[in-house]
Amino acid sequence: MKKKSLGVNALLNSIRSILNILFPIITFPYVSRVLQVRGIGIYNFSNSIVSYFLLIAALGISTYAIREGAKLRDNKQKISKFVSEVFTINLCSTLISYFLLFLCLISFPKLHNYISCILIFSLQIFFTTIGTEWIYQIYEDYSYITIRSIIFQILSIILLFIFVHNSQDYLKYAAITVFSAAGSNILNFIHARSYCRIKLVWHFNWKVHLIPILIIFGANIANMIYVNSDITLLGLMKNDYIVGLYSVSSKVYQIVKTLIAALLIVTIPRLAMLFGKNRIKEYKSILSSLTNTLVLIALPASVGLVMLSKEIVLLISGERYIKATNSLSILSLAYIFSILAWILTDCVLIPSKREKYVLRSMGSSAILNVLLNIILIPPMNENAAALSTVLAEMCMFIVNYHYAKDLVSDIFTSRKFFKNLMDSFVGCIGIVIVCLLCRWGWDSTIMMTISSIVLSIAMYGAILVLVGNEIVFSWLKKVKEIINKKV
Repeated sequence: MKKKSLGVNALLNSIRSILNILFPIITFPYVSRVLQVRGIGIYNFSNSIVSYFLLIAALGISTYAIREGAKLRDNKQKISKFVSEVFTINLCSTLISYFLLFLCLISFPKLHNYISCILIFSLQIFFTTIGTEWIYQIYEDYSYITIRSIIFQILSIILLFIFVHNSQDYLKYAAITVFSAAGSNILNFIHARSYCRIKLVWHFNWKVHLIPILIIFGANIANMIYVNSDITLLGLMKNDYIVGLYSVSSKVYQIVKTLIAALLIVTIPRLAMLFGKNRIKEYKSILSSLTNTLVLIALPASVGLVMLSKEIVLLISGERYIKATNSLSILSLAYIFSILAWILTDCVLIPSKREKYVLRSMGSSAILNVLLNIILIPPMNENAAALSTVLAEMCMFIVNYHYAKDLVSDIFTSRKFFKNLMDSFVGCIGIVIVCLLCRWGWDSTIMMTISSIVLSIAMYGAILVLVGNEIVFSWLKKVKEIINKKV
């Protein structure tokens, strides 16, 4: 297979991530005002319930398939056999997931008020399975994924403004959300034929796939618990209004996290392939570059969001959601721990077949998150959910590092890593100063926000150049080479 540029893939995935960001930026202010706090609360609570059953259907298949498939992708016969076996397992888990969902809807009266919205969201379970997104990640085909995303994001925006007009239209909004994913997944299934042949097979060694898949699944359950338990427990212990407030801050947090992680996501298949083929020197080189680059991005994102949390909430959702400011500021502190933990999970522990340690890490984080939510939500409302997320991310990073330190200690204790941390810290001081000056200089919220973001990026970049940051100079060198080629 022709080797694809990580830089190009990162750019394409960044475009995709930006589209995923622009979609809620364009739609969420409209939706939050039209559906109001209660409608948003119902929508998000229903979505959080279905997310658990999406997880059951998915098992640990995507992560496992990327790790193992990356080693087989150059042999069409072997990859077709592998994909067919994994797809068959996925279809069986999907049927089990639907059975459990319907059982829960019958058994828990609390869910009866949400049943229509939950059933609409449940369509995602089937379409996600046939979507086989992991095939495209195995082959690093981010050009197809990006084009597909553009088409369905545009269609979804058009449908949103046509059909969603009042607070009772949350079901239509849910249906549009499902349509966007379903359309993409149908195209995925059709287009996958260009890479391999997918068919249902029954006579194969299920055990060889199921053991690692189920271990990863256990880790994914723990991860989903601590990701979704915030909204779920807020919905059970408080009310739709509190869920609506936290939905705003968590939405912004996830948007920024997705953009930061664009580089990480495209690197995972390459690292899995290099480690699987025992090309450790290349693996370590890419892992070191990835870690140091994301440190330079995550810290300023965290500081910038803390400084602009009030303005962002006002611009996205309006005055009615102003109480979400504090929870957004708290959540912003989680970025550095979250990104580093993510690197250690998907780029180190999973490729090295240490999924049992990922299970321990995510399990301990999930337990901590749930316990903190139960204790703190009654007095602290949505701020408790934000604080528990920060502490859970910190816990995950510490435990992951413990289990991966034999592979990464030379990276995390290197002079280069600490130099980048210090460079970023100095740059973040510049961001704080810029944001404070812009707040004093502008009365307009939108002008203050735009000027703060633009000038903060300029200030941060200038500081990194002044302190002689190697990564920034390597970026500038690449830009210069591209310009020279064009000229």
